[in-house]
Amino acid sequence: MVSYQPPRPLDDEVGVAVIGAGYWGPNLIRNFLNCPTAWLWTVCDLDLARAEQVVGRRSSIAVTDQLDEVLSDTNIEAVAIATPAATHLPIAMAAIEAGKHVLVEKPLALSSADARTIARAAEAAGLVAMCDHTFCYTPAVNRIRQEIAEGNLGDIQYIDSVRINLGIVQPDIDVFWDLVPHDLSILDSVLPPECRPVAVSALGVDPIGAGRSCVGYVTLMLPDEAIAHIHVSWLSPLKIRNVVFGGTRRHLVWNDTNPAQRIATYERTVDVSHIEDSEAQRDMMVQYRTGDMVAPAISESEALQILVRDFTACIRSGGTPLTDSWSGVRVLEILEAVDASCRANGVLVDVRVNQ
Repeated sequence: MVSYQPPRPLDDEVGVAVIGAGYWGPNLIRNFLNCPTAWLWTVCDLDLARAEQVVGRRSSIAVTDQLDEVLSDTNIEAVAIATPAATHLPIAMAAIEAGKHVLVEKPLALSSADARTIARAAEAAGLVAMCDHTFCYTPAVNRIRQEIAEGNLGDIQYIDSVRINLGIVQPDIDVFWDLVPHDLSILDSVLPPECRPVAVSALGVDPIGAGRSCVGYVTLMLPDEAIAHIHVSWLSPLKIRNVVFGGTRRHLVWNDTNPAQRIATYERTVDVSHIEDSEAQRDMMVQYRTGDMVAPAISESEALQILVRDFTACIRSGGTPLTDSWSGVRVLEILEAVDASCRANGVLVDVRVNQ
């Protein structure tokens, strides 16, 4: 009789451990299990019973509450960190020092300085460091990125985003740190580098006495007289997830709450022509151009699965993930400018750029 031998990972499968089995950890565990280029070896959590419950009674995945066991396991090439944000820096740095690639739940760290430490350490070690900005991998955002990259919208003139709902008032962060990172990471992934924000103005209010801003408005100054505006709220009775990208050629509207038509593009723009004749009654003419509305078919697929595949593919190829650690740094730089502007009653604050 041939004795049973448990399956072993193939050569191209990346050995992975998930650290943290709380709110986001189970989503990572499920997606790594379903990823054909990953082999989930271990789940690590300080609450051993919770980790055991997540992996299931009949699972062959190892469970531990000892981080050192994960970092010393030669079967594990990469770790996904889904622990409280205050622990991201020490865990990520310990993993990098142990030669592990890292995927870190947002935010990458509690400050841009700490995030920059992670990014630089990973670069120096030749390791992949990635921030889990899941929204950037949705099919809708991928389509927006494509439309902008191909020039179909023309030059971006303005962006309006509304991300509001009757949400959970977080005990340790305000509405800016809770919701704005989604929009900032999306803009970072779809706009070309030369269009990144250069200055920020922000105002927040706390009408319910929660001790932190529950409704907020952020204005981002972009190069070449372009602008972006983000409205966030925990207090809205309606859940709205709308973003409008206004370009010189077309407008694109993304409605994330409408699965039947997430994206629509409109050939509706304003053209301004200046009249050189000084005798003319007007020195410019405004023309409104209206054309077709197109609603492209957008496939429905889980963004987190696309993200973990990008992570493992970059580990094998030496490539750079879409939401690498430096994208996490840039998001934190803007959030810090948001905080500074709020403290100064909305004054315009330059975005620090230091890579």
